[in-house]
Amino acid sequence: MTMKREAKGKRPSFYEDQALDQMMSMIMVLAGEVSVLADELDSTHRVMKAHGIDIASEIAELEFDDEALEMREARRQQMLDRLFYLMRKEAAEAAASETRDNYLSTIDSIAEG
Repeated sequence: MTMKREAKGKRPSFYEDQALDQMMSMIMVLAGEVSVLADELDSTHRVMKAHGIDIASEIAELEFDDEALEMREARRQQMLDRLFYLMRKEAAEAAASETRDNYLSTIDSIAEG
């Protein structure tokens, strides 16, 4: 069972434009992903070198089966879910706060000028 991690309350804001906060959040998620990948790649190269394996040649000859391709796609989707988490959360919050009364009030405000 996967637990959902969602912060309660209002998010802190660092920039005047909310879009900048969202972009910075996405950049930080990507930076974290790249950092983890760099560490894993470094570890892989060190282990292979210790075992006398020429990893560059091995990678060049590697062929993927359907299971491996599906696993890669699932991993990619999980990363995109983390990347766009904040935008989806804010869109859901905005949609949840919309009511018929709010809609009619907005229409009345526009009509009044």
